[in-house]
Amino acid sequence: MRFTQRVAIAAAAAAATAALSSAAPAMANGYTGSWPVTITHSQRSNGTGCLTLSGNAGAGTASLVFGSQKYTYGSFVVVNGILVSNITEPLYGQNGALMFVAHASHGHIGHGVFENIEGGSNFDYGALAFGMKNGC
Repeated sequence: MRFTQRVAIAAAAAAATAALSSAAPAMANGYTGSWPVTITHSQRSNGTGCLTLSGNAGAGTASLVFGSQKYTYGSFVVVNGILVSNITEPLYGQNGALMFVAHASHGHIGHGVFENIEGGSNFDYGALAFGMKNGC
């Protein structure tokens, strides 16, 4: 391979890396804020709460207020247009997880699925809808 070809390939790789690096923080920053969440069609978890996301580069921390319950430990990621947020649910002897999975694109979060995992198994689930960003 000639020197000029190597330089051109290296320049293209550097430009692609820079473009991806600069786009990643903007992706997560578009989701940072407080989001009203509504769970329906569930046996035990119907209602509305507030999911707060904070982070950058496609991932970060999450917390949830749902009714009188406050859950302060959680995380989220946005990958391939899918938001996945995992909230730790303190239980007796072990922790459970409240999972929020929804379509996410250009700073907007759509409809999805809620799942409550206890003892490593599906305890409850339902339909999930997100409200307007910073709406709670």
